[in-house]
Amino acid sequence: MSKLSIRDLNIYYGDFHAVQDVNLDVEPRSVTAFIGPSGCGKSTVLRTLNRMHEVTPGASVKGTVLLDGKDIYAKDVDPVSVRNTIGMVFQKANPFPTMSIEENVVAGLKLAGVKDKKKLREVAERSLRGANLWEEVKDRLDKPGGGLSGGQQQRLCIARAIAVEPEVLLMDEPCSALDPISTLAVEDLIHELKEEYTIVIVTHNMQQASRVSDQTAFFSLEATGKPGRLVEVADTKKIFSNPEKQETEDYISGRFG
Repeated sequence: MSKLSIRDLNIYYGDFHAVQDVNLDVEPRSVTAFIGPSGCGKSTVLRTLNRMHEVTPGASVKGTVLLDGKDIYAKDVDPVSVRNTIGMVFQKANPFPTMSIEENVVAGLKLAGVKDKKKLREVAERSLRGANLWEEVKDRLDKPGGGLSGGQQQRLCIARAIAVEPEVLLMDEPCSALDPISTLAVEDLIHELKEEYTIVIVTHNMQQASRVSDQTAFFSLEATGKPGRLVEVADTKKIFSNPEKQETEDYISGRFG
């Protein structure tokens, strides 16, 4: 199933209140896009969904994040297991430079102690096929992952994320550093991946949000130094054609941001 439910989420960096009172549901096997101006907390919220936020010194979270009804911040929950279940793809493709393409894909499995070479090879192929990259790299799996183009590197990172069979995939502006053709390849891939995964994507590109997502959440902030907040969340078509809040309308029509 893999439904995410965020309740009364407040996020802090030390004493600074970065994001306040977020309530949001992410339905299984759907794509939810986070949009909004820079500095409104989109990526910060995304990073709380797999406990990456707390890696930052002094960072803290209040409220609950439920995955299928279980609080990922409960005391008995291991953050590492959360990050396996809720995978993340970052803005800048970050293949491990000293590893081959195949080693990159199965790095998470090896870390978890999988040693069976046949299984590792099968997972590498399945994940690269899942990331629409297999045909492009199948003859050079032993070459460095860093030797691929930017778009291929991003799809390699997606293959690495899905190799550990997560339930949810978080994507933080996965196309911001890519050319239009690579962007299209990643967007097509997102459409395919939502058949199996629950996906949350942060994007600055509103056309991208309208193309790839089923639901859109618009974040904003009243002024610099004030906490970011969720202004409105709804079906993507509704957000882009008939939002309820004037603030959403102003942002989408380009009046600010």
